[in-house]
Amino acid sequence: MSHYTDALTQLGAKTDLPASPDQALLERVPNPQAGEAYVVRFTQPEFTSLCPITGQPDFAHLVIDYVPGDWLVESKSLKLYLGSFRNHGAFHEDCTVGIGKRLVQAIAPEWLRIGGYWYPRGGMPIDVFWQTGAAPAGLWLPDQGVAGYRGRG
Repeated sequence: MSHYTDALTQLGAKTDLPASPDQALLERVPNPQAGEAYVVRFTQPEFTSLCPITGQPDFAHLVIDYVPGDWLVESKSLKLYLGSFRNHGAFHEDCTVGIGKRLVQAIAPEWLRIGGYWYPRGGMPIDVFWQTGAAPAGLWLPDQGVAGYRGRG
């Protein structure tokens, strides 16, 4: 089964949250500015998944930057996909890198990076960063803007 489609079946319709990331469908639309180097940023400051060992909730602030090729990810389908992790057990590294790889599979961007800024588990925050390679030359690429965890500090 393909995990992405060009058909917009979720946009404008009542759509239930998928039960798992494997059941989520990423939809894509043609890039109206194909051939132009620009950055699209999605920020998900309240991402939630479950610890695969304890079943306790884990929380992260995700920042996804990508330079589109021929396709854009449809934002409602991305929200539903990210929301489907809320009952999914996986380590921080698997969630962060897996999301990046799934987006690359769905939209074939010129470049993509994801920053997973995870809140502490066992007293230690775990931040995970992944990208497809070097950013295109001459691209304006803002800092992801997420401060390192400081506790009460």
